[in-house]
Amino acid sequence: MAESVPSKFQGTSPVDIPIVDLSNPNEDLVARAVVKASETWGMFQVVNHGIPIELMRRLKELGTEFFELPEKEKEAVARPADSTDLEGYTTDYKKDGEGRKTWADHLFHREIKKLSEKIMGWLSEGLGLHHDALKEGLGGEKVEYLMKIIFYPPCPKLELLYGAPHHTDLNGITFLIADEVDGLQAYQDNKWVDVKYDDSGIVVIIADQIKACLAMCTRMSNGRYKSGEHRATMDTVRTRISWPVFAEPNLDHVVGPLPELVVDDAPKFKPYVYREYKFLKMNKLPLE
Repeated sequence: MAESVPSKFQGTSPVDIPIVDLSNPNEDLVARAVVKASETWGMFQVVNHGIPIELMRRLKELGTEFFELPEKEKEAVARPADSTDLEGYTTDYKKDGEGRKTWADHLFHREIKKLSEKIMGWLSEGLGLHHDALKEGLGGEKVEYLMKIIFYPPCPKLELLYGAPHHTDLNGITFLIADEVDGLQAYQDNKWVDVKYDDSGIVVIIADQIKACLAMCTRMSNGRYKSGEHRATMDTVRTRISWPVFAEPNLDHVVGPLPELVVDDAPKFKPYVYREYKFLKMNKLPLE
């Protein structure tokens, strides 16, 4: 009998990322679970989050339909190579694209914003801060929500099956839904963990700007929440599509220490403009 050939890189750890059930009537327990997962993993999955499953299903359908269009039709909404506009289709190495806006896009953005503010509130209170502290640190009502549809086509060579290498996200918080093809892996305790999710779950990834708001400060909050380390793998046979929403500061927002966490002496690090941080990290340049 021929030996079976794996269709993707498997994780090396049998554990899974934390799962937080937001329908639990005890909000204190939910908040503590979110805080603990952010401290230990920097990543967790939320279920029973209140976002309609039908809305998530329709969003997936639209994204899949877009990538099934002929290339000529997709290019009609292409983003010019020198454009600074965030919207439009592109064919860079990550195969990401944001086609035409639909009612599902807008509804999903609205629901994700509510979920994001709830989670940031729990994280703020977990530090002993007022509910909106982290939201304000990222820009308050000017926080932007950028949705991408990332397309990973089948790759026949197993050694090339990395849709996105080991990294942390450069924004504030990432919310990810995906199709039935596994591929997201979390890095924990020097091992890669396969992230398992179903049609109703949303993976939450703590990103660089949350950590930055705290790392600049002088109290025990420094390093309290992790930036979730992860990578995306591809499959030799099946196409994989994911729908991340990146909650991030406005490009001109100055990211600095949260005022409530600065006591006596000056912050450890200087504030910076988010646009500059984004440019440096995306171009793999030194951040200091």
